[in-house]
Amino acid sequence: MLRTTIRPALILFAALTVITGFLYPLAITGVANIAFPSQAGGSLIEKDGKAIGSTLIGQNFSDPKYFWGRPSATGPQPYNGAASAGSNLGPLNPALTAAVKGRVEALHAADPDNKLPIPVDLVTASASGVDPHISVAAANYQLSRVARARGVRVDRVQALLTEHTQNRLLGFLGEPRVSVLELNLALDGLSSD
Repeated sequence: MLRTTIRPALILFAALTVITGFLYPLAITGVANIAFPSQAGGSLIEKDGKAIGSTLIGQNFSDPKYFWGRPSATGPQPYNGAASAGSNLGPLNPALTAAVKGRVEALHAADPDNKLPIPVDLVTASASGVDPHISVAAANYQLSRVARARGVRVDRVQALLTEHTQNRLLGFLGEPRVSVLELNLALDGLSSD
């Protein structure tokens, strides 16, 4: 009885382990590498033959001459893909209120003459905590600061922003957005006026 019950169970367990633990992941990885090579490789952005980032994970920019991304909810290291998660702070949590207030004050301090309303994505983290994109409004809010810090005309920075704005997926899904890393790399290619 024991032999007729346990032996088939062990054989089935071993077979399913091989199929679902090895063969299926290898097949999916192979298909992904063929059909979506960039995405399967991490959607890396390269400069001078070296990977400097990914289109999927934001980076921390704090220099005024760069566009700043959404705040990161990962800690203690910002934009840590291994710690990707939301902050789990609800809208009535005093810690969230204090963090948003501090971010608003930092934006005002960085560009005191800017009277535009601050877009929400510049003061709140995304659900993943590593969002590489900002809204077009968030980029427009930062235009004058970036142009002034780089010593270039605002219209030149605006042209780069327009060039690096990604439209809605399939023309109707989501909102237009800007990859902060890609825009900042393009800014590094600008010469001052």
